[in-house]
Amino acid sequence: MIILIPSYEPDHKLVALVESIVAAEGGHHVLVVNDGSDPRFDPVFERLRFAGATVIEHEPNRGKGYALKQGFAYVTDNFPDHDVVCADSDGQHTLSDILAVAAAVRSHGDGIVLGARDFSGEIPLRSRFGNAATRIALRAASGLRLQDTQTGLRGYPASLLGWLMTIDGDRFEYELSVLLKARQRGIEVVEVPIATIYIDDNESSHFRPVIDSIRVYLPLLRFSMSSLVAAAVDFVLVLALMALTGNLVIAVVGARVCSAAVNFTMNRRLVFDPTGRTPLPAAIAGYGTVAVGILIANYAILYLLYEQLGIYLGVAKLVTEVSLFLASYTLQKHFVFSRRSAEETRHAAQAESLHQ
Repeated sequence: MIILIPSYEPDHKLVALVESIVAAEGGHHVLVVNDGSDPRFDPVFERLRFAGATVIEHEPNRGKGYALKQGFAYVTDNFPDHDVVCADSDGQHTLSDILAVAAAVRSHGDGIVLGARDFSGEIPLRSRFGNAATRIALRAASGLRLQDTQTGLRGYPASLLGWLMTIDGDRFEYELSVLLKARQRGIEVVEVPIATIYIDDNESSHFRPVIDSIRVYLPLLRFSMSSLVAAAVDFVLVLALMALTGNLVIAVVGARVCSAAVNFTMNRRLVFDPTGRTPLPAAIAGYGTVAVGILIANYAILYLLYEQLGIYLGVAKLVTEVSLFLASYTLQKHFVFSRRSAEETRHAAQAESLHQ
């Protein structure tokens, strides 16, 4: 098992962690990636080498995601067929929790293992709020129900390392992108409980609340873009067709057909199925079934609000779209576009590894 630790300007806590890992039973090898730290931190990395860790480095600072991918590449080249546990360098992960995740990786085969904190006790507000917001957004966008979406303690089987190096993102957004892509490809994600540790109100964290929060949520926004664009098209067209025809049925049906075409095309080519692994006839048939159900619900809600309650059409349409957005997106993702089986994922990841 390789313990991979991306590190930017670490302190003595990382040295202590590496020493404890090396001293533990199991023969785990520690790989530290120096993510462009200032030269004044060179003595710390020398101490890490003395403690038994392998240290690789690059300049300048590129971000956590980039450092992780550099580590995966090194493991693939130098330790083929070794599983990897990723841990943070700021003292938030204990030896016992790292070993627990390592054991879970061995027992879960092709799945991703997350060390999940329960966020009990005194937790910094930005950490508590950030994880809660990301947890809700991730569930809405992908259907994943996770306790801790921002944990840095993660385990990956060797079969996924090639695939992990293809995921976009060089900074903190990378780890969220991994979860989104894992869900898309049908890779199992499991959680094991770990301690919730914040030292000095998490002051040692290099997470920048504004800039890095934007980076973290960008994958979610990109993941939902097609549905939002389609909703905008539908919103404009239903008003235009109603003004032209005066017929609610024609307006709703016409707008939905056009927006559905936009949504289907974007989802297939940009979001869910860029490689075209789902046969087009099957995708069209599945999408048509979902679209009909959403259309019926759309008309029923709009009829109730506009015809029966007399709410202004624009407001009624907005309420309708918000109500059906998550239902439409979830049905498209899970029932229209097929996902790879675990066997297919393993073969694809192994093939990607061979080409690195």
